[in-house]
Amino acid sequence: MISDIRIDKFVWAVRLYKTRSIGAEAVKTGQVLLNDSPVKAAQTVKPGDVLKIKRNPIWRTYKIKELLKNRVGAKLVDQYIEDCTAPEELEKLEMMKLMPGYDREKGAGRPTKKERRDLDGWDTW
Repeated sequence: MISDIRIDKFVWAVRLYKTRSIGAEAVKTGQVLLNDSPVKAAQTVKPGDVLKIKRNPIWRTYKIKELLKNRVGAKLVDQYIEDCTAPEELEKLEMMKLMPGYDREKGAGRPTKKERRDLDGWDTW
């Protein structure tokens, strides 16, 4: 049985981040909290700890059930973490998805109607 594991390795192993370096960068920039406290990538986690992960625009909350040695398949992730995200946060995410332009980065692709009107005003200056 594993007694502890680094937080950057854990978030990668349970597929919260695609690579360990992306997970470590998220921890470093404060997008991952352990028991509501910012941590460093070398911080160890143990069963019962609570992880908060910033996934714009909400904070997702996970409770650690069990530790693991290696990365696991997506179907096995539920054995190691439990999603405890508040329903209000999930509702906020659904509301954001309904807003126009949610999935588009600002300045990418075709302008929205509002952006087009703003651009039309440039030629009168």
